Amino acid sequence: MNAPDRFLKFVVPDGEARTSFIRDTKIERAGTYKVLCEDHTLGNLLRMQLHRNPEVLFAAYQVPHPLANHVLIRLQTTRKSSPTEALKQAIEEVRGEVDDLKNQFVNQVINMQQMAQGEAGAMGQGQMNYAGGY
Repeated sequence: MNAPDRFLKFVVPDGEARTSFIRDTKIERAGTYKVLCEDHTLGNLLRMQLHRNPEVLFAAYQVPHPLANHVLIRLQTTRKSSPTEALKQAIEEVRGEVDDLKNQFVNQVINMQQMAQGEAGAMGQGQMNYAGGY
């Protein structure tokens, strides 16, 4: 088959940086980041986060080809910020949101486990469970 090995989607080749920046020569405070071993998931997530920043004038991403294991993130900022600062801020904000989501998930799992243990204890004492049985 002509498809590359699947592990190449996740392993950065030796001697290559995971990210690189290509400054735009025609537009001030603009450029393109190439991020290896990533796809639409990261590209769209960062694009949406960059759009929330009022210092970002333009943000878009592209996966050049389905077999290409990288994403291109293009952005332009105002004079108050640089593309690197805006991208770093977007990454930190996404990390914070992911941490919040993880904490909420863990808390809900703990609550569900406590409820299940409470129901098991209540059923052992002859009380009714939610299904209406004993």
